[in-house]
Parts: sequence; C-alpha cells; structure tokens
Amino acid sequence: MRRTRLVALVLVLALGLLAAGCLDGTETTATADKVVGVLPTTTTTTGDLPALELMGDAAAGKAVFTSQSCGSCHVLAASGTSGAVGPNLDESKPSTELVVTRVTEGKSLMPAFGETLTAQQIADVAAYVSESTGG
Repeated sequence: MRRTRLVALVLVLALGLLAAGCLDGTETTATADKVVGVLPTTTTTTGDLPALELMGDAAAGKAVFTSQSCGSCHVLAASGTSGAVGPNLDESKPSTELVVTRVTEGKSLMPAFGETLTAQQIADVAAYVSESTGG
C-alpha cells in the first residue's frame, strides 16, 4: 500500500514537472530571424570555380533554383519562396561570385552542388539570384 502511494506521488510530480516545462503556452518554430549567420556580400574565391568564367542565364537559373528546391531553405521573393533554414537571399543580396562559391562548395548547412550541377547551371542560378536581389 505504501509503495503504491510512493509510485503515485512520483508519477504526479513527474507529470507536474513535465507540464510546467513543456506546457507553458509558447510554441517555437524555425523562422528566418532565428537563423544564425549572415551571408557577406563579397567573398574571396577558393578552389576551382569554372562557373565564374561563364555567362549565366537568369531564366535558366530560375528553373535550376526551382528544380533543386533552393526555396525550401531560402527566401527569394522572385520565386515566391519562404524557406527558413538558410539566409534570406532578398536581404543578403549575394553577389554572383558568392552564389557561385556557395552553390559549388557549400558552407555550414548549405550542401555543395559542385558535383551535382554543371558549371553552366551554377552560373545560371547565380545570375538568377543576383539579378533577382540586386546583389
């Protein structure tokens, strides 16, 4: 009998602590303003970036941006996207050089697409992002 009361008391206390910690009425969701880090507007290039030598086509770049689901991570008004994982491209206005570098080599949570996309596709998406944002 005493053991049953002890178990019941422990369960009540545990539920109380759980409720106090988890049910405080606030909800946390990932939003762009909670992402740590900012894309600089200029960068120095590293490695081999053949896409920098090519003329990008912004219209073709929009198709690449869409097909590679870039908008699932990035905000870009021109594409109507509102991703909340990566930097807001409309706010950071990355240069063509920076887009080429990040898409090719990746950084932090951004995966590298240098082995996935052709140099022309990278040049195209860089042209699209830079033209769309004024970067």
